[in-house]
Amino acid sequence: MHEAIIVIRAPDSRLAQLVVVSRRRIEPRDVAGVLPTGRRQRSRATEVLVTAPFLSPRTRELLAAVGASYLDSTGNLRLALERPAVFLQAEGAEKDPTREPRPLFSLRGPAAGRVVRALCELRPPYGVRALAERCATAPASVSRVVGLLERDAIVARGGGGEVTEVDWAALLRRWTQDYQFASSNRIMTFLEPRGRDAFIEKLPRFGRPYAVTGSLAATRKAPAAAAREAIVYVEDPAAAAEALELRSDDRGANVLLAAPFDPVVFDRSWSERGVTYAAVSQVAADLLSSPGRGPVEGAELMAWMGKNQRVWRT
Repeated sequence: MHEAIIVIRAPDSRLAQLVVVSRRRIEPRDVAGVLPTGRRQRSRATEVLVTAPFLSPRTRELLAAVGASYLDSTGNLRLALERPAVFLQAEGAEKDPTREPRPLFSLRGPAAGRVVRALCELRPPYGVRALAERCATAPASVSRVVGLLERDAIVARGGGGEVTEVDWAALLRRWTQDYQFASSNRIMTFLEPRGRDAFIEKLPRFGRPYAVTGSLAATRKAPAAAAREAIVYVEDPAAAAEALELRSDDRGANVLLAAPFDPVVFDRSWSERGVTYAAVSQVAADLLSSPGRGPVEGAELMAWMGKNQRVWRT
């Protein structure tokens, strides 16, 4: 680590000092360790500028959260000073141009989805093997996912390797970088001629596994704008449409049936007035990765989740 001081003088002679901390590589979990302590404790007149060849989006997020400025060689920049007032921000590369592809730098796929869902919904502490049993996934796969999330400072582990902390909100946002509702699931559109509410009334009598997701599920917990269409996970959309007497329709559809990326979408579901809804973490991920108002509704649902963790985390 190299350290230098940059002095910024304003026209009114006010001074600000930037303690420059440079490293060849900074992972999200390293952020707390790079900030100066002791005699160079930060104050209004002394700020920190962290530099590296590349800073990942999660690293930049954590640096900004603690009030540090940053700069990397790809053009990612944030310079924020209170006195004198300075704020500069620029976007550079989102991926490290020098890093060769690695086997698991993605949360794409069924196994990763099962682990993400379990980490969100199950309160730690727990070991990798216990987590693997709970989400019906090979321990090796669980270990790789947990290792990725530990590098991103989303999961923390104890000395014995057990998971001790999970930032579930950051985890959902990280998952939706790789998971997208429309492309990860197989979706078919249909029309219920009597309207969406009439379709919902049929669901308790459907007799097969299903789970309502999207806006219709989110409004049961965090009321927002009225949902215009019903989005439902089913095992076989074509067979379900026939059983539920829906018409195939691409333009005036008010029902979307989705064959899920994995049966985990049916896990830890909940019911209200005889209708079964997907777990709120799944609903949030589906909204965050949907177009239109989806991300806004997802954020509103996550705000509810933050205030009601005892309701949906076990």
